[in-house]
Amino acid sequence: CEGEPFQIVMGWGCVGSWGFVDVLGLEDEGSVSSVPSPSCALMLLFPLTQQHESFRQQQAGKVSGGTDLYFLKQTVVNSCGTVALLHAVANNPTHIEYDGDSALKKFLDETANMTPAQRATHLENNQAIREAHDGVAAQGQCRVEADNVNFHFITFVNVKGQLYELGECMGLNHGTTKDDSFIKDAARVCRGFVERAEGEVRFSAVALCHT
Repeated sequence: CEGEPFQIVMGWGCVGSWGFVDVLGLEDEGSVSSVPSPSCALMLLFPLTQQHESFRQQQAGKVSGGTDLYFLKQTVVNSCGTVALLHAVANNPTHIEYDGDSALKKFLDETANMTPAQRATHLENNQAIREAHDGVAAQGQCRVEADNVNFHFITFVNVKGQLYELGECMGLNHGTTKDDSFIKDAARVCRGFVERAEGEVRFSAVALCHT
């Protein structure tokens, strides 16, 4: 999991000292504390259970997003991992560096003033970004396993001291956070996903950190 996001963002033209590392556990304090600091984004892969869908319906009215938040709707099938990566990188412009012909930098510049729906359309038509997406989709990023359980990626970011959860069609504000507490704050929200799954153990996470 650690290598895959890193390879994708490198393919998009990202360079510098920030990269993705595996989060070895969400419930154990030691596992969360082992994530390098500072960290600026966390991506969670989780099963879409009926309990989760019911909870999401209750949360629908709490969707919010600040003007500094970069949010992109997912309209391409099996692209949740790509959208999650875009959310992680786009909401951390002061940390991410790009090479001279970065496809991602060009995409973010072109979509900076667009609506989430317009950004989605632009992504559909962006060959360079889609080629990376197709490579990841072939490895099963939003896969359906033998028991017909769908899996989905979401991203947590710290934008102007606010902890945002960015998913397929929503941006949810989970309150205040700080650079030095971000990973623990995001893990706390992730534990809610684990608890609602009632025995489901197929969760994984990666964090975007200074390495």
